[in-house]
Amino acid sequence: MSHAAVFLVHYGYVLLFVWLLLEQGALPLPSIPLLLACGALARSGQLHPLLVVLSGLAACLLADNIWFQLGRRKGGKVLHFLCRIALEPDSCVRRTENAFLRYGANSLLVSKFVPGLNAVAAPLAGSSGVGLARFLLFDTAGILIWIVAYGGLGYVFSDQIEIVGAYAVRMGSGLVLVLVAGLSAWIAWKYVQRQRFLHKIAVARITPAELRKKLDAGEDVFVVDLRSRREFDEDAIPGALHIPAEELAAQHAGIPRDRDVILFCS
Repeated sequence: MSHAAVFLVHYGYVLLFVWLLLEQGALPLPSIPLLLACGALARSGQLHPLLVVLSGLAACLLADNIWFQLGRRKGGKVLHFLCRIALEPDSCVRRTENAFLRYGANSLLVSKFVPGLNAVAAPLAGSSGVGLARFLLFDTAGILIWIVAYGGLGYVFSDQIEIVGAYAVRMGSGLVLVLVAGLSAWIAWKYVQRQRFLHKIAVARITPAELRKKLDAGEDVFVVDLRSRREFDEDAIPGALHIPAEELAAQHAGIPRDRDVILFCS
């Protein structure tokens, strides 16, 4: 048995709790390999399946409840903070808000499986006015589905995972270098994509403060608010036309062409 497996057998429950707590706290830690490994060790009898599930459930519930309370108190500020540290902050908030507005608390059942939604589902539930009891019910169910799904895969395919682990041990530091290189290449590619996107949509821009000055001065400008319904309701711009960004192409006919048009999306 490798040193990593021995360590996991002795400290598996604590490691799983701490690892998932940090991962659900928005740190970029890959939790799926750990869940698969715990599932495989559960099949061999070295870890107890129920304790694996309870350790993961406790960690996720603790982290999610903290984010839920922060979302309830801070609202959009928490969402923007989480999406700012993501690799795709431009679409993170809107994409996750749209998913939650469409499916409500039901989205918590699958949020752990969806990158992006996983990080912001709990604070979004808090800012959307979901009751604590309803949040706990759906969040607990979603966490159990997630843990059992990946832990179950590790349980079923424990022999294959053991083979993969043996190859990893033989590769040693070479595997680490391959993983680091792959992760670095992916991050670099996402950065290039983001810069291309920003260059593509580059237009004349003004700051919110400059827009306020124009409105206070009575300048004849037409404001189209592209934010989500929640953000628009929280802080509506007087006289602005609200058109969600994803509906702009379909509703552009309602935008006048005889004056300056300002698209507000921040």
